[in-house]
Amino acid sequence: MIKKKLNAYNLQEILVVLVIIGILLLLALPNLMPVISKAKATEAQLQLSHLYNSQVTYRYMYSKYSFDLGEIDFEAPKTVNENGRANYTYEVISADNNSFIARATAITDFDGDGIYNVWEIDENGAPKQIVKD
Repeated sequence: MIKKKLNAYNLQEILVVLVIIGILLLLALPNLMPVISKAKATEAQLQLSHLYNSQVTYRYMYSKYSFDLGEIDFEAPKTVNENGRANYTYEVISADNNSFIARATAITDFDGDGIYNVWEIDENGAPKQIVKD
């Protein structure tokens, strides 16, 4: 029986390649953090726009804005802490007959600097970033 040697990579060559890939990832990650934060902030903007639409509908029916998210049929998505996918919690800060303010607060620090992203929306319907992460 003739034994034929197969061409293959040894363990040291594979480890060197993995180390190089790891170093490249560490170099690229800081440059990608603003992009990641911006993508996650889109969630807050979309949910706040939905909350705004719910508030406007409620105001047409009852001539006032509501403090209660349940009254306006807004169900906040489950957060990552609750085994969901959302990165923000949602609450109504103030509401009266003519105005309201709702807030989305990040539950994770996207770039690790200790500052949590905060977005707000009011009766004008334009989400505004209050605290930038």
